[in-house]
Amino acid sequence: MVDIETDVLIVGTGPAGSATAALLSSYGIANMVVNRYRWLSNTPRAHITNQRTMEVLRDLGPEVEAEAVMHASPQELMGENVFCESLAGEEIGRMTSWGMHPLSKAEHLLSSPSLMNDLPQTFMEPILFKTACSRGTQARMSTEYVSHVQDADGVTTTCRDRLTGKDFTVRSKFLVGADGGNSLVAEHLGLPFEGKMGVGGSMNILFRADLSKYVAHRPSVLYWVMQPGADVGGIGMGLVRMVRPWNEWLIVWGYDINQPPPVVTPELATDVARQLVGDPELEIELLGANTWTVNNCFATEMQKGRVFIMGDAAHRHPPSNGLGSNTSIQDGFNLAWKLAKVVKGQAGLGLLDSYTVERAPIARQIVTRANQSIGEFGPIFAALGMDGGVDHVKIQKNMEARCDATAAAEAQREALRQAIAFKKYEFDAHGVEMNQRYASDAVVTDGQPQPAFEKDRELHYAPTTWPGARLPHVWVFERSGRKVSTLDLCGHGEFTILTGIGGEAWVKAAEEVGAELGLPIRTHVIGPRRAVEDHTGDWARASEIRDAGCLLVRPDHHVAWRSETLAADPAAELRRVLTSVLAR
Repeated sequence: MVDIETDVLIVGTGPAGSATAALLSSYGIANMVVNRYRWLSNTPRAHITNQRTMEVLRDLGPEVEAEAVMHASPQELMGENVFCESLAGEEIGRMTSWGMHPLSKAEHLLSSPSLMNDLPQTFMEPILFKTACSRGTQARMSTEYVSHVQDADGVTTTCRDRLTGKDFTVRSKFLVGADGGNSLVAEHLGLPFEGKMGVGGSMNILFRADLSKYVAHRPSVLYWVMQPGADVGGIGMGLVRMVRPWNEWLIVWGYDINQPPPVVTPELATDVARQLVGDPELEIELLGANTWTVNNCFATEMQKGRVFIMGDAAHRHPPSNGLGSNTSIQDGFNLAWKLAKVVKGQAGLGLLDSYTVERAPIARQIVTRANQSIGEFGPIFAALGMDGGVDHVKIQKNMEARCDATAAAEAQREALRQAIAFKKYEFDAHGVEMNQRYASDAVVTDGQPQPAFEKDRELHYAPTTWPGARLPHVWVFERSGRKVSTLDLCGHGEFTILTGIGGEAWVKAAEEVGAELGLPIRTHVIGPRRAVEDHTGDWARASEIRDAGCLLVRPDHHVAWRSETLAADPAAELRRVLTSVLAR
C-alpha cells in the first residue's frame, strides 16, 4: 500500500535538493522533498557562489536572485586572498582573487548579468527551500530515506518518520538522491565511483569575534596563516575564513585522519583562534564545531533507471575552488527541466540518459581540480622553507630568510611571488566555473566542430554558441529601453528560438512544430524596430550566426542546436532537431 504519491521524490534539502525542488515546482511538476534532520543547514559550509549559480537563481526569478544578493557579502569584499604569519602578524603576500583583479573583473562583467558573491550555506539553503515550498513543493523534515524499489513505471521509496519511528511509502515517477557525501541512495543503486574517501581530516571552528582591525583594510574571504605548527587537513597551514564581515569567522584546522576525530572544546577553540589571529588575549564566542574528511571521489554514472544522484552524493571533494554547492545547484538545473519534459509527456525517457553523459564529466573535473588545488600549495611551502618537519625554529628561520639582502633571498622572494600568483588556478579559475560544454544526445551539432580554447580553459571563460555550450551573455534592449541579458530571454523551463531580421520563418516554424509536439517554444527576433534590439552590436558579434539563422536554446541556457542561415524548410529542421533532443 502506498501512503503518498508524487511525480518526483527528492532526498535531501541541501543546495542540490532544494534547488531541484524549486525548479520543478517552478515548472509545475509535483514534487516532495525529505530531510532526515529537523532543520536546514546549521553550519555555513559552502559559501563561494559563482556567476553560473547566480544565473540559476536569476532564472528562478529576479526576486530570488535579489534575496541572495541581499544576504551575501559582495564581490568587492572577497578579493584580497591574504597569506600571513597571523592576522595580527606579518603579511607574507596576497593575490587579488575571485574576479577582483581589473583584468579578471572585466571578464566577469562581460560574461554574465550576475555577479559572484559569498553566500554561506546557512543563507542559501533557506532561500532555495522557501522558493520550493512557496511554489508547491511538499516538504517533510525529520524524515529519512530507508530504501527504494523501482520498476518500469516508477519508484516506491520507504521513508521513516524519525519522530514516531514509523515507516511510510512514497510512490513517484522518479527519485533524486541529493543526500550528501554518504549517500544511501547512491549506495543502494550500486553506482560506480572512482577515487578515495577520507584522504585527510579537518575540523571547523565557528565563532564570533570582532577582527575588523586586522582585516578591514584588506577585505578577503580567506586568510591563510603560515606559521610553524599551523596545519589544516594536512595542507600545512591554518585557515581563517570570513563568514560575516568582520565579526563571524570559521577556522579550518587539521587533524590526523588515522586518529579518532578530536573533541573541540571551548578551550581548544580559543587556543587555536588566538594562535591564528595572533592575539593572546582574544576572547571568542564559540558558535559550533564539527569535523569532516577531505575526499577525492566521484561517480562515473549518476543515474540508474528512474533514480538519479546529484550534489555531494555524486562529487565528493575538498572546498578548494569553491565548487561544491555551485556544481550541486547546477546539477539540479540540468536535470530538473528534463524531468519536467518527461513528466509532461513532451519528451521520451531517453532524454534523461543525457544527465549522466553531461554531468558526470563535470563531477570528475571539479573533484580533480579541487584536490589538485590542495597540492598547489606545495610551492608556497617550498619557497618559505616550510618543509613539513617539526623543527619549528628551523622553519621560522627559513621563513625570515626572505627578508635578507642576498641573492638567495631574492630568489626566494621571486619563488614566493610566483607560487602565490599560481594559486589563481584555485582562487580565480573563471573558466572552471563557466566553460561547461555538453556533448550528448540532448544536443545536435550537425558536425560543427567545437571551437578551440584560445586561452587557458581553466582560467578564462570562452563564450560560444556552439551547440552544447552555455548561451553567451550580452546586454540587449527592449523597445521600452530596458536592458536585458540574452539569458533573460531564455530559460524558465522552456525552449527558446533566437533569430534576427529575415529569420521570421523560424518563429512560424516554432509555432507549427511546438503545436505538433505539445511543446511551448519561446521566440525572439532581435534587430532594429523589433521587440528586442541590439544597439551595441554585441549580440551580432556573439551569436556566430547570420541574421536569418537561429539558435535553439534549452531551458538550462545551453544551446541545443544552431543554424547559421535560414533553412530551406525551417519547420522540418526544427522538427528533426527537437524530436532528436527530446528523444521523441
